Amino acid sequence: MKNRHDKILEVLTKNQRVEVAALADMLEVSQVTVRKDLDRLEERGLIRRRHGFASLESADDVAMRLAYHYNTKRRIAAAAAAEVADGETVMIESGSCCALLAEELANTKRDITIVTNSAFIASHIRHAQSAKTILLGGYYQKNTQVTVGPITKACAEMFFADTFFIGADGFSKEFGFTGKDHSRAQTVQDLAGTVARVAVLTESKKFSRQGVVRLLRTERVAALYTDDRIPPDIAAFLRNRNVVVHTVGASE
Repeated sequence: MKNRHDKILEVLTKNQRVEVAALADMLEVSQVTVRKDLDRLEERGLIRRRHGFASLESADDVAMRLAYHYNTKRRIAAAAAAEVADGETVMIESGSCCALLAEELANTKRDITIVTNSAFIASHIRHAQSAKTILLGGYYQKNTQVTVGPITKACAEMFFADTFFIGADGFSKEFGFTGKDHSRAQTVQDLAGTVARVAVLTESKKFSRQGVVRLLRTERVAALYTDDRIPPDIAAFLRNRNVVVHTVGASE
């Protein structure tokens, strides 16, 4: 079933909107089965159901970004989750890879506590029985579904997390990991100041871009989880600065 859900997300990523009958033909299952699959994907906040078809939202929507290159992002998330032990407390910022990491931790670890400023992540893993979720307060950004600002920082200072996992919108050797929203970038910097270890989860394509604002300097990052299409010179640059680079196979 999980593989079928992955295929549905890949189809929707390419087409944005697909009829139930067409999905049933592609997957060689009944329309009843497809409808059940779509119901479960909608419960997870990944798609939107309409009469007779399924769709993704706009490119700015968290679910839309999560569905794009879903298989690769899920492998990245699984690699990061493998480094987290049962009983740990982790802090997770927003982002599609980070949302899948939270899901992986919630489903595979025991007594895990997830501290996050992402309302999407909190909702995404709300059905997990063994995970505790702490949603940080602050100014709520509706489009990204995250909280930012001094209240978020003050809330985070109440907790001790073993690792802070973040996403990134770009990278440069001069500035380090970068983002595109000043408020979110400041919040990442504030939250990073409350933990000893920071790890970045992002697809390799982000290394061909540079965001408009710095998230964190390279030396502040302990580990990177990405796919094996990361440019070799970037991987070498990071390793030379004591960043442990973990790579997974990229989907076609």
